[in-house]
Amino acid sequence: MFLFGQSQSSLGKKLYRHKGLLLGIIIISIASLLSVFAYLITPDHSPNANRMIPEIGSKKPGFSIYFLLLPNANNSSKIYSISSFWEGKEDEFSYIPVDSAYEKGDSIIYQKYIDDHVSERKAILKKKLAQPFLLHKTFYLGTDKFGRDILSRLIIGTRVSLSVGCIAVFISLTIGILLGAIAGYFKGMADQMIMWLINVVWSIPTLLLVFAITLVLGKGFWQVFIAVGLTMWVNVARLVRGQVMAIRELEYIEATQVLGYSNTRTILKHILPNILGPVMVIAASNFASAIVIEAGLSFLGVGVQPPQPSWGLMIKENYNFIITHNPLLAIIPGIAIMLLVLAFNLVGNGLRDVLHVKN
Repeated sequence: MFLFGQSQSSLGKKLYRHKGLLLGIIIISIASLLSVFAYLITPDHSPNANRMIPEIGSKKPGFSIYFLLLPNANNSSKIYSISSFWEGKEDEFSYIPVDSAYEKGDSIIYQKYIDDHVSERKAILKKKLAQPFLLHKTFYLGTDKFGRDILSRLIIGTRVSLSVGCIAVFISLTIGILLGAIAGYFKGMADQMIMWLINVVWSIPTLLLVFAITLVLGKGFWQVFIAVGLTMWVNVARLVRGQVMAIRELEYIEATQVLGYSNTRTILKHILPNILGPVMVIAASNFASAIVIEAGLSFLGVGVQPPQPSWGLMIKENYNFIITHNPLLAIIPGIAIMLLVLAFNLVGNGLRDVLHVKN
C-alpha cells in the first residue's frame, strides 16, 4: 500500500533511477507529441492521410518518385487554420506520378507512371499546372495498396491508440473506483450486489462483451472507446474494494467516524488518496490492454472505420502482404502497437516498484 509520506525529492530520485520507467515515459511522450502535432509532421497533410494514388500502391520502404502537380478546382485550403491543424486539410493539388517530364513550347510532355517499367506518354498545357510543376517525394515506410503513405497513416493512427487508452481508462477508473469504494467501505448488501455484478461481467470473455456493446452502440470512433472502457472497470473495482477494506480498519478511519465526518468525506479525502498508488499501476496496465483490444477490434472490422487510420485497421488492410513481396506493410503497424503497449507495461511495472505497491 502506498502512503503519501514519501518526500517529493526521494520519489523523484526513485523515478529517475528506474530505467524501465524512464524508457516507458520517453516512448509515451514521443507518441503523445506525434499525436498532437501529427498533421504538422506527416508528409501527407490530407484528412486521415487519405491521399490515394493507386499507381504507386504497395511500394516498399524508401520508394521515390516524381509527381506533376495539378491544382484542384476547389483550392480553398491554402490557409492553415486551427481545424486543419487538428483534422488536416484537403489537398491543393492532384498528384500525377511520372517517370520523366520536360517542357516543349507551352506544354509539358511527361511519361505517366503506371507500374514498374510501364509508363504512358502524355502532354498537358503548362498553364494548367502549379509552379513549380514537378515535385519529388520519398515514401520512407512505403505505401499501402491504395497508394497512401504508410508513415503518415502510422503517425495519425497514434491518436486513435492513445485516445482509446485515455477514454477507456477514464471510464474504467470512474466506474471501478465508485463501485469498489462503495463495496469495500459499506460492505454488507452493497458489497454482495456489486461483487455479483463484477463476477458476472468477469465471466464474459472481453472480446465477446465488446462485440455485444459495439452491436448496441454501433461501429465507429467513439463507440469503440466506450465499449472498451465498459469492459475494463472490473479489475479496478476489485482492486479498490480490497484496498478500501484494508484501510477502513485503520485507526485514523475510525477517528473520522468518531469526529462525525460524513462517509463521502471519509472516502474522498482519507481513503482514496492513500490507494492512488495501486490505482495508477492498474491504470497503466488497462491503458496497454485498451490499445491491444482496439487494435483487435479494428482488425476484425468492428472498431475504427475506414478511412480513419488505426494500427489494427492498417494490419487488416495489408496482412495479405505478409506472405508476399512486401510484409512490412503489416509488420510496421504491428511493431508500433508492440512498442506502445511495452511502454505502458514498463510504466506500470516501474510505478509498482517505485511506489512499493504490493499485489
